[in-house]
Amino acid sequence: MTVPHPPIDRLSGLLERFRVRAQLSFTGTLCGLQSFTPPPGTGYLHVLRRGTLDVTHPPRQGVPLRLHISAPSLLFYPRAITHHFHNPPVEGADFTCAQLQFDGGQAHPLVRTLPGALVLPLDEVDGLAASLDLLFAETDRVRCGHRLLADRLFEVVLIQTLRWLLDHPREAGVPPGLVTGLSAPRLARALVALHDAPGTPWSVEQLATVAGMSRTSFTNLFRDLVGQTPADYLADWRIGLAQAGLLQGASIKQLASDLGYANPSALSRAFAAKSGRSPRDWLKDSTPPGR
Repeated sequence: MTVPHPPIDRLSGLLERFRVRAQLSFTGTLCGLQSFTPPPGTGYLHVLRRGTLDVTHPPRQGVPLRLHISAPSLLFYPRAITHHFHNPPVEGADFTCAQLQFDGGQAHPLVRTLPGALVLPLDEVDGLAASLDLLFAETDRVRCGHRLLADRLFEVVLIQTLRWLLDHPREAGVPPGLVTGLSAPRLARALVALHDAPGTPWSVEQLATVAGMSRTSFTNLFRDLVGQTPADYLADWRIGLAQAGLLQGASIKQLASDLGYANPSALSRAFAAKSGRSPRDWLKDSTPPGR
C-alpha cells in the first residue's frame, strides 16, 4: 500500500524570501483611453468589475498587441509592461487596480517564469469571490485605514491568483519554469526543500530521493518542466538570495555561510559567473542614489 505524501506549501517559502507588495492605485470608472507605464521592477493587478475592455500593448513586449475582455476578470502584469486601456466613451468600465512591487524586480523568481500578461475570469479562480467582496467593500467608500487594508487584500487576491496558476499552468499558458515545476507534485517536493534549505549541499540524488523518483527520471522531468538542470536552478536560487541579501545589508561572509559556499571567495566567483559582475560592483549598480 502506497502511503500518500502530506500536502506541501509551494508558495510561502518563496514569497517569504522574495516578497511582493501591493499598493492600491485606482478604483472607479475609466472612460476613453487610459495609459499605464509602470516603473522598472513593478507590475499591475487590475480587477475589471463591470463593462468591456480593449487593451493594447506596444510591439516587442512579449505580449499580444491587443486583448479584448468582455467578462469580469483579473488582468495581471508581473512585469513593467506599458499597457493602454480603451474603454467605451460613455458608460466606461469599472476597475480596482493595484501596482505591484516585486523584491528583486525582473530577477524575482515568479517574474522570470510568468507570461507578461495574464487574463483570468473572476469566476474561474477558486475562493476569489469572498476576497473580492472584502476588497470592494474597502475601495467603494473611504474609511479609516481603507488604503492599507485594500493593499493587504490585494496581496491576498494575488496569492489566490498564484495558487490558481500553480494548479492550472497549461490553461494559463505558463512556459517551462518555476511555476510549471511547482505544478508537478513530485518536483514540487524537491523545489520546496531546495527553497527552504538553500545552504544544504544538495546533490541530484538527494533531490531525486525527496521527489520519490529515480535520478534519471527526476533529472529529465526537471529539465522538461523547469527548463534547466537541478544544479543550474540551485545556483540561480542561491545567487538570487545573495543579491536580495546584499540589498538588505548582509555581508558576503554571512551570505556564503548561509548559502552553502565554502568561503566568501567561492560565493564571489559563483556570483560573477551568474551575473557578470562582482558582488561589490553589482551592489553599487543596483543601489539607488542617496542610499
